[in-house]
Formats: sequence, structure tokens, C-alpha cells
Amino acid sequence: MATATYPPPPPYYRLYKNYSDDHDSCPAPPPPIQGPYSLYGASYTTDDVLPGLEEQGVRQLYPKGPNIDFKKELRSLNRELQLNILELADVLVERPSQYARRVEDISLIFKNLYHLLNSLRPHQARATLIHILELQIQRRKQAVEDIKRRREEAQRLLTEALGTLDGQ
Repeated sequence: MATATYPPPPPYYRLYKNYSDDHDSCPAPPPPIQGPYSLYGASYTTDDVLPGLEEQGVRQLYPKGPNIDFKKELRSLNRELQLNILELADVLVERPSQYARRVEDISLIFKNLYHLLNSLRPHQARATLIHILELQIQRRKQAVEDIKRRREEAQRLLTEALGTLDGQ
């Protein structure tokens, strides 16, 4: 019966030989990647920018600019989507061969809806982070109050015990 030995450790283990004595002796981690990089043959970038619809070759159905009323535009696109779905049903009943244009219109509306929703993601992430931090603060305040209450209870019990011992 043949057995295989374990492979030798990687050569960089020597960088950590004094780690048990001095935790600061290990090398620093590499700096974070900035800008474009290649991974498994595909190019990626660390810039977190949502490309515009025009850049993707899709017609934008809502107004351009930084001051977009998201609620109004989402409602408008939702109504337009409902109307196009009803028109698609009508076309499928009356003229089944002409459904492709309606499907393309619905696809365009969905792409615009997704783009609007994705442009709200940073705001959603900030709001979620704020909520999580507020919950952590609340939990920590409750923990501090619980510790204070238990400390007072322990002091009361000690005082009673000392009183009982002195009374004997």
C-alpha cells in the first residue's frame, strides 16, 4: 500500500517564523487594487459607477439630470408598463404576428425601471447602514443599562449580606 506524504509548506511560511514571539514581524497585506484589473481573462474596474442607459445602447424614457423625482418616474414607468402589457394581450388576441414590437417596448420599460432602481442602490445602502448602526447603539445602551442594574442589585445584595453578618 503506497502512501503519499504531505506536500512541503509554501515558501512564504518563512516570513512568519517569528510570529509567535512578535506579531508585528509578519509582512503587511498588499494594498487594495485601484482602477482596472484583469481576472480570469475578463477586465473589471474598482470604480463603482452605474453606466448610463445611453452608454448601453438603450433609449432612456425618463428625463436626464441629477434632479430626478424617482417616485414620480417609477410610477410613470409602472403605469406605462401596465398599459403595454394590456396592449400586448390585445395584440396577441387580434394580431398575433405583430407581438414583437410590444415585447420590445416592454423590455425597454423594464430596462429603464431597473436602471432607476439601481441608481437608488447607494442611497439604500447608506440608509441600511445607518439603521444597522442605530440598532447597534440601541443594543449597547440596553446592555449598559442591564450591567448597571445588575451592579446595583449586586451592591444591594452585598450590603444586605454585610448587614446580616454584622447583626449576628
